[in-house]
Amino acid sequence: ISVLFLTLLLLFLALFPGAFDCCTEISDEIKKGILRRVERFEIQKADGLCHLEAVILHVKGKKFCVNPWNRKVKKMMKKMKHKIHRSKSRVRKQRRTRLTKQKEQRH
Repeated sequence: ISVLFLTLLLLFLALFPGAFDCCTEISDEIKKGILRRVERFEIQKADGLCHLEAVILHVKGKKFCVNPWNRKVKKMMKKMKHKIHRSKSRVRKQRRTRLTKQKEQRH
């Protein structure tokens, strides 16, 4: 039975390598310098294997687990989402303008 359990555990770890990569502690405070350098963030829900709600900040290969209710973190997340949305819509607009100009040049 133990060999079967060990085999199943190894199979699970091979199929889901990040399954046990949860934040186990969160910080209530985060330095402004770190917030300014955040490359991306993830939201960890308190369900499944992870039993703690957290925001995971990625800064140059490091991860910081912070309280999702922190005002500074919420503000940073809102800015990043807005920035991403703005840049995507700007790219679409530029592409549309370029395509229109190409059509005009052909005629």
